Formats: sequence, structure tokens, C-alpha cells
Amino acid sequence: MRMRAIRGATQVQANTAEAIGAGVQELIGAMMRSNSLTPSAVISVIFTSTPDLTAAFPAAACREIGFESVPLIGAVEVDVPGALARTIRVMMHCESSAPDGQISHIYLHGAQALRRDIAQ
Repeated sequence: MRMRAIRGATQVQANTAEAIGAGVQELIGAMMRSNSLTPSAVISVIFTSTPDLTAAFPAAACREIGFESVPLIGAVEVDVPGALARTIRVMMHCESSAPDGQISHIYLHGAQALRRDIAQ
């Protein structure tokens, strides 16, 4: 087992608690499934949100799906002019035996445009 960092991002439909929560849960679920992980393998998760997402904390939605004991933190993404709106980014640190080429970085919805080079 090695400590790994897995990236992900999603673009949500609206600045509402429901849209943010659903987006986070969809993204985290896809990251976990794609990398064959359980919450017990996750060391920590860092969330960033674009400044236009203020209705809810992404970490709160993550806690609802089994991450109660995992350290989670959120921050505001740099407000770059012209950047993709309503975007939540994730950096998940975990323990995994997967080789480098088998780690799946997940980009959903409009966020697929952010990192086509590593998105699965």
C-alpha cells in the first residue's frame, strides 16, 4: 500500500445546498468506485469551490456518505476571470496498491474540460 492522491472535479447546476450536495456525493462516489476504495482507505479530502458556490459546505455532503471519521476541509478556489463557474474540485489522499497508471482521476459534467489529459 502506498499513499496516493486522486483528483476530481464536477460542475454543479446551481448554487443550492441540494445541487452542491448531490454533486459532491456523485463525484466522491465515482472516485471511490473507480479506484476500488472504501472510506477506511481514505486519509483526508480537500475540497475547493469556486467563489460562486456559497449555499453549502462540500464536506458536509461527504460526511453523509460514510466519511464521518475522515478529515475533510474546504477552501475557496482562486477567482480567475473566465474560469469555469460552479465548480467543486477534490484532492483525495488514500492508501492504495494500484499502480500509477491505474489511478482514476474523475472529472464530471462541465469539469471534464479542466483536465482532459488525466480524466478517466
